Amino acid sequence: MFNFESFDTKVDTEVIGRNFIYSEEVESTNSFLLNKSNKFNSEGTILLAEKQSKGRGRKERVWYSAKGQNLTFSILLTSKKYFGKKFNLLNFATSLSVAFALENLFQLKTELKWPNDVLVNGKKICGILLESTSQGNKIERVVIGIGLNVNQALFQGNFNLEPTSVKLELGESVDREKLLAELLNTFEEILQKMESKPDEIMKDWKDRCNLIGEKISVTEEGNTKYGIFEDLDEEGFLLLKTKNKIEKIHFGDVSAAQ
Repeated sequence: MFNFESFDTKVDTEVIGRNFIYSEEVESTNSFLLNKSNKFNSEGTILLAEKQSKGRGRKERVWYSAKGQNLTFSILLTSKKYFGKKFNLLNFATSLSVAFALENLFQLKTELKWPNDVLVNGKKICGILLESTSQGNKIERVVIGIGLNVNQALFQGNFNLEPTSVKLELGESVDREKLLAELLNTFEEILQKMESKPDEIMKDWKDRCNLIGEKISVTEEGNTKYGIFEDLDEEGFLLLKTKNKIEKIHFGDVSAAQ
């Protein structure tokens, strides 16, 4: 069981996680917080669930997580200051927060994969899913779903990227409460930096992305394109250099070209 008292003594945020909901099981932490009828509207609200019966990743892929062993949670953002041109930066701010927390606590060497995966030793340790609701053409609320493999040691199924966990990388179980607190403390700091120093966020993210400058394939809806991962633009979209042009990629699964 997650020890809230232990977590509460370690978290040092002003907004993020100050409204904390703990659940044994929900269908999806993202869906729950996106639904206004559930009446959770406070900026920075966290919903942590030990099990999600309908947890999902990008493209509605099922997200499997062993009950009580990992960190599967969502963060609610309602502040309009994040919903403009900087919206895509939320992806990078989140994955960077996970990377910093793993590096600071456990000295794990992380790699970031566009658009929103965190890897250790080439294996996926964390996935992130941003979802939003809109009124007309204005975003009303954003939910950031994070699935971080912490103490799970066995993974069953077929995966695009082989999974790993903190326990598998370190050879021992770790304190989920300490890790979540570190992650949220870092996330709030990086959110503040989004307003004043967005370029720093992109630089830190790019420093951990090993595929920039390499030949890659990008697959979206069955179509695959090949080229050089040239860079990211200021909004975080991937710039793919092909023979004749540089193409802006908004979505897709990226892999090193074989």
